[in-house]
Amino acid sequence: MELVIKVVDVKGACPVYKLGNKITLKEGYILDPAASDRVCMHSLASILPYYVALAKGIHAKDLGLSRGGSSEAYVQCLDPCEITGGGTVLFQMSRK
Repeated sequence: MELVIKVVDVKGACPVYKLGNKITLKEGYILDPAASDRVCMHSLASILPYYVALAKGIHAKDLGLSRGGSSEAYVQCLDPCEITGGGTVLFQMSRK
């Protein structure tokens, strides 16, 4: 089982992520660098609270993270780009 975390939107100018970049977690918790793009440490603050639950099959809707009840979860990084001049990234998290 894999948990794939994909960049689906970038607001502002993120120095790390581009649209379509992904992070792959094998077995629900092992970061697979060969199947992942670069990882920003700041983005992990948004991902860490949810990755275990999603990997274990908790539905994104039950976590309040789905769009219209879809099985994909959505979280965003914590950078307030309007203030910092950086970029806010929206991630889609899904089991594969």
